[in-house]
Amino acid sequence: MDRIRIRGGNELRGTIPISGAKNAALPLMIASLLTDDTLTLENVPHLADVEQLIRILGNHGVDYSVTGKRIGQEPGLGRTIHFTARNIVDTTAPYELVSKMRASFWVIGPLLARMHKARVSLPGGCAIGTRPVDLFIDSLRALGATIEIDRGYIVAEAPGGLKGARYVFPKVSVGATHVLLMAASLARGETIIENAAREPEIVDLAACLNAMGAKISGAGTPTITIEGVTALSGARHRVLPDRIETGTYAMAVAMTGGDVTLQGTSADLLSQALGTLGQAGVGVEALDGGIRVFRNGGGIQAVDVMTDPFPGFPTDLQAQFMALMTMADGTSRITETIFENRFMHVQELARLGAKIQLSGQIATVEGVRRLAGAPVMATDLRASVSLVIAGLAAEGETLVNRVYHLDRGFERLEEKLRACGAEVERISG
Repeated sequence: MDRIRIRGGNELRGTIPISGAKNAALPLMIASLLTDDTLTLENVPHLADVEQLIRILGNHGVDYSVTGKRIGQEPGLGRTIHFTARNIVDTTAPYELVSKMRASFWVIGPLLARMHKARVSLPGGCAIGTRPVDLFIDSLRALGATIEIDRGYIVAEAPGGLKGARYVFPKVSVGATHVLLMAASLARGETIIENAAREPEIVDLAACLNAMGAKISGAGTPTITIEGVTALSGARHRVLPDRIETGTYAMAVAMTGGDVTLQGTSADLLSQALGTLGQAGVGVEALDGGIRVFRNGGGIQAVDVMTDPFPGFPTDLQAQFMALMTMADGTSRITETIFENRFMHVQELARLGAKIQLSGQIATVEGVRRLAGAPVMATDLRASVSLVIAGLAAEGETLVNRVYHLDRGFERLEEKLRACGAEVERISG
């Protein structure tokens, strides 16, 4: 099993290209099930989760092809993939595939909308909380689907097709908003989604669906209106930049010091997180086509944060920010409001010398002057990269085990960090 070895202490200087967003690419790929034409997606990151979803879509009959590397293009960055679901050969998403990645459960929406039936295993994925599927089930039932749970599978049917309706989410859910958005695109009549997720990835999916012929308005606000159409066509769409990758590298620069340009991204995608870095004493400058992050000489100031749905502080950056706060001047409080089990990185950060106390969903972080490298274990995607960030600033060698989590969500992590002066290497086997 691969590991990552880090020798800390180097400032980061240079340019890091930001990849396409995993959290946007996955629902966009699933949207290919809605049409028998070809959906072409540009800027698709090369990630384990993307490859797993390609296998899952193939099980349903989706063909795909990857455009060859263009002259001058860096290897591994910005793939263009063409998805064609001309014939849906199977409406079952089996346990052995869905259990490996939670987002694959989302195929239930397009399958139900286009084929009027779906049998999808209950999902797996990162162990960061229970994340029940009740909101998915309730919202699809609102569109007229009959749904039962049979031996670990969700069995959904809509013999006459889905029908538009008004649905109010009792709490914000990004995944359920994605699914309802796709399902309602082919439903008869108008669907109004209240208390919808507002994340940029929702806006990106709506833009792609509109390019395919859907009639969606209000994406990015709490109220989304969808006028159902009888069929969708193919389209070409570019995946938006990964705001979580952007924030992760910004915090790595803040942790180590230095001056890095994050290329191909936008400050508008994560203004709350960048504002928090500014409060901590980190320089952040919006550029044309990127963001400059710099810290030269000054220390990090402790800042309290609370995770919240967009436009609040992202839960997917909580672990990375906690790593930064371990060496801040003062004491910070980090409150997790989205997932009930997303502090598994705390004990691993403690192995590096961090002082963190947990009380329910609140972590109190007392900044220390130094961290010391040690072997640590990755527990989930975002926790794993927080250990990398801490290792970049720790004295001596840090060895991060179980890095397959990193491969799920960060494209060419070691290469990007090495290009800016970090001593990072992957150890295979």
